[in-house]
Amino acid sequence: MNWSLGFDFEPLLELLAVAALVGAVPLVVWQWRHRHDPIARRLRALTTLATFLTFDLILIGALTRLTDSGLGCPDWPGCYGNASPIGARAEIHAAQTAMPTGPVTHGKAWMEMLHRYMAGGVGFLLVALAALSWWVWWRARRASAHGSAHSSVGAESSSVSPWWATLSLVWVLVQGLFGAWTVTMKLFPAIVTMHLLLALGLLMLLAWQAESYAPRPLRWPAGLRRAFVAFTGLAIVQVALGGWVSTNYAVLVCQDFPTCQGQWLPPTDFGHGFTLWRELGRGASGGWLPFEALTAIHLTHRAGAMIVFAALLALAWALWRLGAKDAAGRVDDDGREDGREARRWARRLIAVGAWQLASGLSNVVLGWPLLAALAHTGGAAALLLMCSLVLARLRAGTLTKRVT
Repeated sequence: MNWSLGFDFEPLLELLAVAALVGAVPLVVWQWRHRHDPIARRLRALTTLATFLTFDLILIGALTRLTDSGLGCPDWPGCYGNASPIGARAEIHAAQTAMPTGPVTHGKAWMEMLHRYMAGGVGFLLVALAALSWWVWWRARRASAHGSAHSSVGAESSSVSPWWATLSLVWVLVQGLFGAWTVTMKLFPAIVTMHLLLALGLLMLLAWQAESYAPRPLRWPAGLRRAFVAFTGLAIVQVALGGWVSTNYAVLVCQDFPTCQGQWLPPTDFGHGFTLWRELGRGASGGWLPFEALTAIHLTHRAGAMIVFAALLALAWALWRLGAKDAAGRVDDDGREDGREARRWARRLIAVGAWQLASGLSNVVLGWPLLAALAHTGGAAALLLMCSLVLARLRAGTLTKRVT
């Protein structure tokens, strides 16, 4: 395995300035719109903004991967030692002239660097969020030490924990490290897949964090809560399988449905396909990855999709039945509200499930069009975002029930 380190930190200060500029624009808008809000509401708004931009970043990352732009700038964090492709015009032109359809072109270089600029902007927002959270926490401690815990300062700040924001900041730094390795290790499938999963994990973490500032409890039966936790686990495994399909370019090995290559059970090679630590296009023994290995990867994702979709339908049905108790008048006012909310989440689950089914089938039968591939990634991110919101609200409901 011959990997170039590919690290050139000469343009680092310029790139940090770009990240600060990208992050400062939404930060200024947030500050202006929420300048008179209580501190918890301001933190929730800032975290929600970071969540939204992280969702966008996931889509931009998917677009970078789908347009084969991941090596558009073959070094990190800049582009041929420059802060933008403008300064690397000569190097990019030479690489594009040598390989017109290769990994380095002017368009791919800009796509890759736009992804990095956006990632830097999200990182800047999370630095601001962590700094603000620690400042609020310190202010609350100081107010408490001076005997003013019941003042407006203490009341607003006492429930704010800085550790959520700190975890988010550490998480995004680790995410950036995997982004660097994605380039320097030449799209190593395990690294690229982990880069995607960390991005989705950050999205879920930020969504949970935003909910913690203004809890909206859900009080569902214990069995339904456990079912939702199990469903979330299944969804995460399925998204990981989808990432493994994408990073190994195994989408088009089956271009028919419900069969694959005109067969119900075509030849497969799970041993090579699910050897995790290997180079792109290489098998467990270092030779070329067999076509049967790609088939095994694709079919495993298909099987997982059927399991997750069946679980989604069952969960949506259970939520709808919980909501039916409202119409029957067999619950108190809190229960009726929880029932109505359960039906809302059932409809949302069905909508995302239908979206994923349609976009996934489109990828297969239409030959992996860019729009369908982006839609499938966005649907996966939306599903995990929903799961995180529900789990945060279920936890709030459990804590509320214990207190009362």
